[in-house]
Amino acid sequence: MPHHTSAPPTAPPPSPVEEPTRHPRVREPVVFVLLVVLSVVGAVIGADLVAKLGISANTSVVGALIAMLVGRIPLAGLRGMRSVHRQNLAQSAISAATFASANALLTSVAVPYVFGRKDLVWPMLTGAFIGLLIDTWVLYRSFGSRLLPATAAWPPGTAAAETIKAGDQGGKRALVLGAGTLVGIGGTLLSLPLSAAGVAFLGNVWALLMFGLGLGIRQFSPDLFHTDIGAGYIPHGVMVGAGIVALGQAVVLLLRRRTDRTAHQPARAAANTGPTGGPGTEAAADPSTAVTVDERALRRTLLLGYALFTAGAVVLAVVGGLAGDMSPTGLVAWVLFAAFAALVHELIVGLAAMQSGWFPSFAVTLIFLIAGLLIGVPSVPLALLVGYVSATGPAFADMGYDLKAGWLLRREHRPWDPFEREGRREQFRAALIGFGAALVVVAVLWQSYFRQGLIPPVAKVYADTVKHGLGDPGVMRTLALWAIPGALVQLLGGTKRQMGVMLATGLLILTPQACWMVLAALAVRVGYRRLRGPRAEEELNLVGAGLIAGSSLGDSAQIIKAG
Repeated sequence: MPHHTSAPPTAPPPSPVEEPTRHPRVREPVVFVLLVVLSVVGAVIGADLVAKLGISANTSVVGALIAMLVGRIPLAGLRGMRSVHRQNLAQSAISAATFASANALLTSVAVPYVFGRKDLVWPMLTGAFIGLLIDTWVLYRSFGSRLLPATAAWPPGTAAAETIKAGDQGGKRALVLGAGTLVGIGGTLLSLPLSAAGVAFLGNVWALLMFGLGLGIRQFSPDLFHTDIGAGYIPHGVMVGAGIVALGQAVVLLLRRRTDRTAHQPARAAANTGPTGGPGTEAAADPSTAVTVDERALRRTLLLGYALFTAGAVVLAVVGGLAGDMSPTGLVAWVLFAAFAALVHELIVGLAAMQSGWFPSFAVTLIFLIAGLLIGVPSVPLALLVGYVSATGPAFADMGYDLKAGWLLRREHRPWDPFEREGRREQFRAALIGFGAALVVVAVLWQSYFRQGLIPPVAKVYADTVKHGLGDPGVMRTLALWAIPGALVQLLGGTKRQMGVMLATGLLILTPQACWMVLAALAVRVGYRRLRGPRAEEELNLVGAGLIAGSSLGDSAQIIKAG
């Protein structure tokens, strides 16, 4: 009888929001229509900004905010958009469309156009779209591995998740995030790169320290060394060395035969809980420590990715008519080199984006362009190779951001593992909708832009380099010399910190005052953590997310200026 007054010990605590047992689907009518509309908007924003201003914007926060507003329209059919998981699908679709149209498709098709081969634009669009799809599939299948862990920074993804959570929960979180967003918007209006400070609040401290140092050296090299190191292939050499070591570190990781069983235990424990929590939930470990993709699966994904990139290069070679420009042996070598370059490009860009939120796609593509010139690839095949390679990487990084946002929003759900896998699959499908919209928008608009002389600046650099070559015969020597410090720093930092890649990324980017933003924010972060203890991280995450969100909104708003 004394037990009658006791509550059942396994009863889960009450939740203020009823969690769905299954993840929302993109095929839900309201969700699907909203994703299509947002994807078209994102694709137009991306293409317009990269053609007219030479910049690309992360529109994921825009998509999340629009989804929040739609969910608050007093109509029964729209109430479902109040779900943070549906909002996550919306931000995934619009950001995928933006990056695909700007960085992957329009930039790629501009290369043969500027090169003087307008007849190769449509074949290049075909090859770039194939590369884009493979690129994103590889990230989708490898996210959550030791190489690309969900627990890594992925700063824009954290910003998107914090924005969605603050809109859902309100209160102090919303106020802090809102204040940070306003500051970020103000920074954009004043041409201050406050997103760099936001990244420094979220990413790996050592990686971002090297990033800040690289930014500073690049900005002040004319005063310090009486030369602009960015014009002398020094940053490219550092990236070559760091990239080679990073690739070697990835290979070592893939060749591991022993699986850390304890790392997989949380995922299994979460999968074994009941559909609503219940018995076993309390025993399940924090899923944030789970590795959902083991080394065997990662190795299989990357090998299949290389095979798919090879097939995509074959398609591009056929539709681009390369058989008439190259011998059979040369054509086979071109296909294999193009596939290798595409895979390595996406991995290096993804590792940099994972730690810093910045991806050096232009620089890494330029490295492979230089390699093609050095080994004697003919100009037309080289122009197509550059377009194919440049189509990979940005969407890879963007998908990482989106999956990080979804992971943060889903991590408290029980059972965690099946819900997380469903969510990733639906986010991938949302991205495919965005890619479809980007393909249509670019196919319709490219002729109008190019006839007006609105060419993405990086495409002009690629095409001019293919036309005129390197010019300086000492380029190879410079690359080899500066590859040594890049390799040493990358070895020092290891796989998790990516210090060499981050140093090279900073050296390759010329953004005035960004170095001070990064270094000052890191100093504030370290000092505030000592002052506030464990609570500091959550508060700084909100501030950093707000700065990134505000900068993203400010960048997206520049379409008005571009118009």
